[in-house]
Amino acid sequence: MPAPRRGERAARAATVTGGSRPRLGRHVRMRPDRPTDGWVLLGPETVVVLNRTGHAVLRLCDGERTVDDIVAALVADFDEADELVVGEQVRDYLARLVDRNLVALG
Repeated sequence: MPAPRRGERAARAATVTGGSRPRLGRHVRMRPDRPTDGWVLLGPETVVVLNRTGHAVLRLCDGERTVDDIVAALVADFDEADELVVGEQVRDYLARLVDRNLVALG
C-alpha cells in the first residue's frame, strides 16, 4: 500500500487535536519484548513492534494527558526537538493508531 500523501496525512491528523486525551484502545496492551529488549503493542490479532519514539509516545497515553501535554513532555525529554515538528509527528502517529483501533481518544 502506498504511503499517504501529505494532504491525506494532514486531514487524518486533524482528528487528533491538542486537547485530545489518547489512551490505549480496548483490549490493547503494551508489553516488553524480551528477545529484542524493546516494546510491543498487542491488540486483537495485531502485534506492533515499537521503536524508542513510539514507546515514548505511548507510555504517556493514559487518557489523562492531552496531546499537547504529551508533546511538551517529549520536547523536554529530547534535546533540540522542535515543538511544532514533534506535535505534527505525534498527531500523525496517533491518528494512524486510532485508524487501526489501537488508540482511543477521549
